[in-house]
Amino acid sequence: MPEMDTEQPRHRVVDLKAGAHVMTLDAGVFCVFHAPGQVEAGPSGLPGVRISRAPGVPEDAVEVVTFAADGWMGAANSAALVRVRRGPAGVMVTTYQDGQAGSETPRLQVISLISGVPADPVAGAMAEGNRVGGSKASVSGAVGGATRDVVAHIQRRGDVGGALGEWIGQVDSKRWIEGFAVRPEGPVRAKDIEYQAVLGRGWLSPWSEGGQFCGSRGMSLPILGLRVRLKGEAAHKWTVRLAASFTDGTKVGPIEGGEEALQAESLAPLEGFQLEFVPVKGQGKNQAAAASGKRK
Repeated sequence: MPEMDTEQPRHRVVDLKAGAHVMTLDAGVFCVFHAPGQVEAGPSGLPGVRISRAPGVPEDAVEVVTFAADGWMGAANSAALVRVRRGPAGVMVTTYQDGQAGSETPRLQVISLISGVPADPVAGAMAEGNRVGGSKASVSGAVGGATRDVVAHIQRRGDVGGALGEWIGQVDSKRWIEGFAVRPEGPVRAKDIEYQAVLGRGWLSPWSEGGQFCGSRGMSLPILGLRVRLKGEAAHKWTVRLAASFTDGTKVGPIEGGEEALQAESLAPLEGFQLEFVPVKGQGKNQAAAASGKRK
């Protein structure tokens, strides 16, 4: 039987241009995000950036949270949270480009969200830019010319607002919330409340006071849940009632008390929530109507 040529599989090797940089960060929480105006990745998926712990850094010293489990940030419109438990510690920033496409090296910015200090740009990979407002930025509570008790920054929509008792964000929209603020003007005042954002499993932001923005804007970085509680005299007269919806379809609540953060077991991003303050037993129905935003 004559021999027949068997076609061998053809393997294609693509040459990449890569650069590695190590940032040294003090203890705290930092956000690493793409500088504005960059081009999306091409068909090859490049250019792109990966954020990871630097070699030799203990696993429990630095935690990196990105949309992709392997720390991949892509070329634009993405971000990473870096929590440094014991600093100073090194964080590896690796950039990848198609060696034949002549693409531009991704440019990143770094800001300090909690404690610590702003990180210096890494040469060749970072770009200077305006500092993005941190979690303590104050909000006016006005959206579209109308005063709102609750304001949230929604992915690809911007700031939206509503009254207490209304859903903030859209259930089943798959658009996550990046940050929020609560500034009621009824019987419960801004000075009576404080809240946190869920950033990861067992990882919450510091408490923000009523009227302060908690989270981020325009960094494509979702929050994964929230917690709201009352303080002072208001805590004896009212209780928090909170429900939440997440991008994976999980619904939680309504739950009263404000003792626990609302989050999905899967840690899916938060897409909507409903906040009410209801009077404790014996406080009267009029207070409940006022706190739910049912104003005449």
